Amino acid sequence: MSRLARPTDGRMMGGVCAALARRFGTSSTTMRVIFLLSCLLPGPQFLLYIALWILVPSEDKARTAW
Repeated sequence: MSRLARPTDGRMMGGVCAALARRFGTSSTTMRVIFLLSCLLPGPQFLLYIALWILVPSEDKARTAW
């Protein structure tokens, strides 16, 4: 598994779904569909997405930190 970082390419909004897809070895489209389906359930999905957008570093910033 790779380190969790939002990629600079292939992202739609913040790159959170693309980062999670890369981390768990699935496609970005699959991860986006899972997120959209989870929005049908009650819970703090949007708050979690925003929190991950803030907390997960961008790929270019993660490279300079290492």
